[in-house]
Amino acid sequence: MPFQLSSQTNYASWAERYNFSSGDVLVFKYVKGQHNVYEVTEDTFRSCDASSGVLAKFETGEDQVALSEVKRYWFICNVAGHCLGGMRFGIEVKDGNNNVTNSTDVAFNPPIEPTPSDNSCTSYYVSERWGVIKNLTPLGLLLFNYYF
Repeated sequence: MPFQLSSQTNYASWAERYNFSSGDVLVFKYVKGQHNVYEVTEDTFRSCDASSGVLAKFETGEDQVALSEVKRYWFICNVAGHCLGGMRFGIEVKDGNNNVTNSTDVAFNPPIEPTPSDNSCTSYYVSERWGVIKNLTPLGLLLFNYYF
C-alpha cells in the first residue's frame, strides 16, 4: 500500500512498526555521491557526528546490508545536513527462528516526477526523501531509494 512521504516523516517511528529478523537484508538504492549509508554506534546515531563510531560505510548507490546479528542496528546518511534532517533510523533485529513474518508488502513512496535523462536506472525521479519498501517475507528485503 503506497504512502506519501513528507518532510515530517519520522523514520524511527516507521522502523519500530516492523519485525526485522536475523537473515533479512536491507537494500539501499540511491544516486552515488549524493547520499551514502553508514552503520554507526548509538552515540554516533544520536549526535549525527560520524568522526567516530562508524561501523561500516556503504557508498555504491546499490548497497546490501545483511542483518546477520541479533542486535540494534543504527543507520545514517552522512552527507552534510542529511542525518540532522532526519535521514537516519535504528532497527531491532531479532532471532529469525522466533519471529512470525507477514507476507504483506508495505510500500512508502515519496512524490515522483519524470526521470531526468541522466538517470538510466529508474523511470521515476524521486524528490529528496527516502522511499522505503519492506517486504515482510521469511527472506525480508528493505529497500531505500535516495534520489534528487
